[in-house]
Amino acid sequence: MRPYFEHAKLLVVGVVLLLFKISYAQEERPNILIILCDDLGYADVGFNGSLDILTPELDALANASVVCTSAYVAHPFCGPSRAALLTGRYPQKIGVPFNLPHNSSEHDKDNMGVPLNATYMSNALQSVGYHTGIVGKWHLGSAPKFHPNKRGFDDFYGFLGGGHDYFPKQYQANYQKQLKAGNKDIRDYIFPLEHNGKEVVETEYLTDAFSREAVRFINDAKVRKKPFFMYLSYNAPHVPLQAKAEDIAKFNAIEDNDRKTYAAMVYAVDRGVGKIVKALKTNEQYKNTVIVFLSDNGGNTDHGANNHPLKGKKGDAWEGGFRVPMFVHWPNQINKGKKYNHPVSALDLYPTFLGLAKSDIPKGVKLDGKDIMQGLLEGSDVYKEQMIYTLRYRHGYNDVGARQGDWKITRMGNEPWRLHNIKTDIEEQKNLGGKFPKRLEKMVAQTHQWTNDFVQPLWFYTLNDQELWHTNKMPAYDETFEVSKLVQPPLKLD
Repeated sequence: MRPYFEHAKLLVVGVVLLLFKISYAQEERPNILIILCDDLGYADVGFNGSLDILTPELDALANASVVCTSAYVAHPFCGPSRAALLTGRYPQKIGVPFNLPHNSSEHDKDNMGVPLNATYMSNALQSVGYHTGIVGKWHLGSAPKFHPNKRGFDDFYGFLGGGHDYFPKQYQANYQKQLKAGNKDIRDYIFPLEHNGKEVVETEYLTDAFSREAVRFINDAKVRKKPFFMYLSYNAPHVPLQAKAEDIAKFNAIEDNDRKTYAAMVYAVDRGVGKIVKALKTNEQYKNTVIVFLSDNGGNTDHGANNHPLKGKKGDAWEGGFRVPMFVHWPNQINKGKKYNHPVSALDLYPTFLGLAKSDIPKGVKLDGKDIMQGLLEGSDVYKEQMIYTLRYRHGYNDVGARQGDWKITRMGNEPWRLHNIKTDIEEQKNLGGKFPKRLEKMVAQTHQWTNDFVQPLWFYTLNDQELWHTNKMPAYDETFEVSKLVQPPLKLD
């Protein structure tokens, strides 16, 4: 009889384990929350060393997170970076390396947006049962076919353009003034906000309003009893530098006025994050929510940001242009804070989220990133000898940066290629190309190869860009890094 009881015991244990696995698999599909800041400097949060800007809520999360000290975005300014984040593709590979232009009279905005054959992570997560939402800045196409509700988001509260004024009373008055004057080309910074295609009359400071709407979405998702994906896309601390007086008053010790206002804008984001965390805890969703915090590009040091110790700023291929503050928070799997010093990319979020959702990459979809979750949990190097790139077109030539392990190559305009050891020279001061010529040559060759499947841009930021592109045969990518003989002023980003 003893063998019978042993087999019965094993059978019971097996059934219990199976039921546990089934239950765990259901619980394993976490909520996913991206909190994206706009133009946030590398050193402008406490967990990255800020001493003058207060970010207690973000720091509390970071202290229980994997902080990615070498996190990169795919492009050093807004629109292309956001397109890359949501599509998992380098923007040059889908034809979107430029911001959308402001002046609609010079461009066909009906056809300007991330191409419809590019599948957003929101589409993929929506298709496997996630309730999806975006709050805040879009900047990926304003025509109806490019609208967030048409691109995999069940819920959208925010604005479609690339930036916005922060005080509703002021921007609403300016908008009405422009309408009455018959202006057909109104700057998108003063357009009304919308909720799922319908204009809304906002009353709160914009950052506070977006935090409020994020809380609303979390509460709504709880009722739906399905996992959620939220893309909280703050436009702070992007210009215009506008903050509440009571927030500015907290930073009177900062002498520079731009820096003081900028600090207050970051503080408002931090306050909102605290409200979101509270909502997650109230709804018993905190432990099973993966929160990824990052910036869309480096800080704009001309407008209050600090990227110390990185060289460069927003728009650059130096570290300060596309290396960003980032952490991954997930109480169910990460029980204490740690630093992850290996390179990672915003391109990795798409495949990582599909892994969390227990979903395969959709058929026909190509992704340039990797599922990094296991690497983050183990501390292992996911990229190893593979490279992370950025390339920024700048009036007839390209600036490029490419990271491989501890090494990075750069080329700015018609200057020679440079090689840096980022681990020992984070400020990119020492060119080691002469000391390690073979390494430099190999990395340059890999970077040229990376450009082989670039496509021609679907639009240009200015008509002058378009003329320069064709004049200098930029689509012929054996000439990708050749400088234009024409001297043009640098592209101004706002």
